[in-house]
Amino acid sequence: QLVESGGGLVQAGGSLRLSCAASGSISSIDVMGWYRQVPGKQRELVATITSGGSTNYADSVKGRFNIFRDNAKNTVYLQMNSLKPEDTAVYYCNVNTYYLRAYWGQGTQVTVSS
Repeated sequence: QLVESGGGLVQAGGSLRLSCAASGSISSIDVMGWYRQVPGKQRELVATITSGGSTNYADSVKGRFNIFRDNAKNTVYLQMNSLKPEDTAVYYCNVNTYYLRAYWGQGTQVTVSS
């Protein structure tokens, strides 16, 4: 129900844009966000955005990443600039509805080479 795209391999200092589209079966979407996970570690928050456009970022990505959404398309994006090797992870899209249901994407690999 969530379709992610945009991951890949990029050199340090480069940019990538992730996108996540929620299917029409998901309605009343509230908060949308991105999380990431590396093997052996817990999944961590990268950025979230509310339906009203308020954003929240992990300290490690502030000033480099930008989250935005298109409510008409039920799509959330993550623009990642100035990428670092430590940004390498599987990135997961997360969608929460006003009815307190949570959805996760399948994950997309982002690899940043030094």
